[in-house]
Amino acid sequence: MQKQMLKLTYIALAFLLSACSLTPDQIDETKNWSPSKLYSEARDEMSAGDFTKAISHFEKLESRYPFGTYAQQAQMEIAYAYYRQGDQPQALAAVERFIKLHPDHANVDYMYYLRGLINFNDKKSIFDFVSSQDPTERDPKAAREAFDAFKQLTERFPDSKYTPDAAARLAYLVNAMAQYDVHVASYYYRRGAYLAAANRAQAAVKNYPGAPAAEGALYVMMKSYEALNLPQLRDDAERVLKTNFPNSIYFSGGPKKDVPWWQIWN
Repeated sequence: MQKQMLKLTYIALAFLLSACSLTPDQIDETKNWSPSKLYSEARDEMSAGDFTKAISHFEKLESRYPFGTYAQQAQMEIAYAYYRQGDQPQALAAVERFIKLHPDHANVDYMYYLRGLINFNDKKSIFDFVSSQDPTERDPKAAREAFDAFKQLTERFPDSKYTPDAAARLAYLVNAMAQYDVHVASYYYRRGAYLAAANRAQAAVKNYPGAPAAEGALYVMMKSYEALNLPQLRDDAERVLKTNFPNSIYFSGGPKKDVPWWQIWN
């Protein structure tokens, strides 16, 4: 009986040592997959929402078959998967890597577009919808970077299928950045920093001509110059406001609680 138990122990140890000696390649089910199968399986995982597994498959595809068209496609898919996963730094890194490696790729316009989208949707979450937070009240750094990416796309690839949407988002971003300056100017005004308020509002008008936010900027300028007892500058600001916005809400009791301009993208 004792000999039988000892024999079973040896067998168990042999199985354990055999299992431990397996390398990752030996237990990797994808080891012998062709590039087309790796790509297909990765796309399936992406469609199922398992972005982590999809990224793993795409990375293996790029590593094992680095010189084919599948590898370049995998690089683009990795960037998109990180974007869908909400991992902005990794998504941007993947985009920048692709643009650097393949500046003349037939689909590089998509990567410029994706770079814009990643920044455009920075820090957006379900909580933004619940709180109805105006995105212009957040740090404008991502908005500026999104603007730069979309602007590069529209200038370098005017015939790209992504350009019309990029152009629409550019118009939104111009007003978003102008509106951010108006928020800052209003903040200064409420705290009695009237000169700083006037200067910031003036910057919004100068840097973003034609933006709807200029209406609010001109009003802040008018009120700031009034508080500074500068009647000529105050009257100039009012004249420009009336000329460009003859039906301005600021001449009829102030803003009304309608749907915010920025919710078009929510």
